[in-house]
Amino acid sequence: MTPQPAAPVLPSWLTWWQRPFPDANTLLVHGRRPALVDSGFVGHAQETAAWARAHAGSVGLVVNTHWHSDHVGANALLQAGGAAVAAGAAEAEAVTRRDPGCCAAEYLDQPVAPYTVDIPLHDAQAVRLGDSDWEVVHTPGHTPGHLALWQPEERILVVGDALSVYDVGWVNLALDGPDAAHTALASLQRMAGLAPRVVLPSHEPAPADASAAFAAGLRRAQRLVDDPAGAVWYGARRIFAFALMIRGGIPTGEVEEYLHGRAWLDDAAGLLRLAPEALAEELVTGMLRSGAIVLRDGRLLAAAEHTVVAAGTLRVPYPRAWPAAAASA
Repeated sequence: MTPQPAAPVLPSWLTWWQRPFPDANTLLVHGRRPALVDSGFVGHAQETAAWARAHAGSVGLVVNTHWHSDHVGANALLQAGGAAVAAGAAEAEAVTRRDPGCCAAEYLDQPVAPYTVDIPLHDAQAVRLGDSDWEVVHTPGHTPGHLALWQPEERILVVGDALSVYDVGWVNLALDGPDAAHTALASLQRMAGLAPRVVLPSHEPAPADASAAFAAGLRRAQRLVDDPAGAVWYGARRIFAFALMIRGGIPTGEVEEYLHGRAWLDDAAGLLRLAPEALAEELVTGMLRSGAIVLRDGRLLAAAEHTVVAAGTLRVPYPRAWPAAAASA
């Protein structure tokens, strides 16, 4: 049997928490002002905060690689406890003005508790996390405001959803334009050019071989560029699987109604030149056929490993109903 490469070694001032869906992996940077990179899903906000307290005592700063629900879920709770929140400048501005499209929460039907962004981040900006200096790397594609974090001395790169051991982040050609896949590919190429020693993705384990992970990711990203229809299907499958995860599945008798009420499905159908009803049917049958979802006790369930979410934790308002952001001091 061929020996497997060892997992990458992190310095003692970093603690990395690999989490199953629906939470993104979480990185804690220790120091005088401990910092948390990404805060998981709102349904597990208490768990995230408790973990951070157990490992650092307090959190002074939360940095989001992007604003999807699995990355910003404990922002509000940690902010209420005194943490500042930092995020890409474009996303920060939208959150501040309470744009209805914030976090794509309503569009994706993924709940996000109201929060504010205290520190907008720009490409090439230096940011102090704990006691170490990092560089912001704007890496649009998965979202327009997506960013990576680069620690040059240790050659550690936090890549968010841009890359994992097995895949790359889905792109939204409807919301972000037909060039979103090209943009994601260019971001991957830029990150690969940094030649990191360690890559910390938001999902799945850290790859043992960073260069091999980038090589695989670049091939996958190129396929999304070459096959726009495939990119649309890929995004639809990921969004629907996440919906099943956070809801503990959906009864088969309610799936059709659920899907037909989704803006993302209507947009995907338009790009694929299908009726929404036809897309919904093929999405379900295709994912059942591939094993991505399963039918059990009258419910459709996501097959991928994920953590149960208490239904009551999903009852937070869409951004259009968030209270106004407090004025900066």
